[in-house]
Amino acid sequence: MIDMNDTPLPHILVVDDDPAVRDLLCEYLGDNELRVTAAENGTAMLEAFDREAIDLVLLDVRLPGENGMKLAARLRERARVPIILLTGQAEEADRVMGLEIGADDYVTKPFSPRELLARVRAQLRRARMQDDPVPQDDTRRAFRFAGWELNLRTRRLLKNGGDAVELSNGEFSLLVAFCSAAQRVLSRDQLLGLSRLHNAEVYDRSIDVQILRLRRKIEADPSHPTLLVTERGAGYRFDAVVEVLY
Repeated sequence: MIDMNDTPLPHILVVDDDPAVRDLLCEYLGDNELRVTAAENGTAMLEAFDREAIDLVLLDVRLPGENGMKLAARLRERARVPIILLTGQAEEADRVMGLEIGADDYVTKPFSPRELLARVRAQLRRARMQDDPVPQDDTRRAFRFAGWELNLRTRRLLKNGGDAVELSNGEFSLLVAFCSAAQRVLSRDQLLGLSRLHNAEVYDRSIDVQILRLRRKIEADPSHPTLLVTERGAGYRFDAVVEVLY
C-alpha cells in the first residue's frame, strides 16, 4: 500500500508580474510543504498548466496588458483546478466577477502570507473531498500514486516531482489502465482491452513482459513488488491509492 509520507507535494502555480511577490510566495509556500511554479504572465501560466500537473492556481487579476478574468475563465474551461484570485483592496468588481466565472476564492493585496497559506490549504482539502460526479476520462490530467505522478498530457512519469522516467507506449498505456482501475484484480484479457495493446501486442503473455518492465521502473524492489501485485490464477492488481487530477 501507499506510504502517505511518500505522497508528492501539492503543486501550486503562482501567476504574478511582480518578481517580489513571486519570490515571496515561492519561498513561503515552499517552506510549508508545497511545490511551487511561478509564471509572470498569461502565456507562461498556460504553458506551465499544460506542461505540469497543477493542484491550485494563485492568479493576479491585474496583469499588465492582460485580462485576468479571461485567463481565469480559460483555466476553468480546461480543468476543475481550484483558482484563488489575488486582487487589490478596491477591486470589488473583480472579486465578484471572478467568483461568478468559477474562481474559488480571493485574497486582497497586501495580504498576509499566513492567511493565504490557510486559504490554499482549505481549497486543497475541498478539492480532495469533492464528491461531484466523475468527469469523462478525456478530462483527466494526471494520476498520483505512491510518490509517483503520471501526467496524461505530457505522458511523463515523475518520482516526487523529480526527473522523468521514460515509458514505452505500451508501458504508459498499461499504467494508465492500472491507475484507472486501482485495487481491482484485472485479467490479462482485461488489461489487453483497457490498455489497447491488441494491435501491437497480440499475445496475452506480453502483458507479463510489460508488467515486468514496469516493475523495474516503479517498484522499490522489483523482485518483491508491492504495487503491481500478481493474483495467482486471476491476473494482476494495482495495490495503490490513486489520486486523479482533473
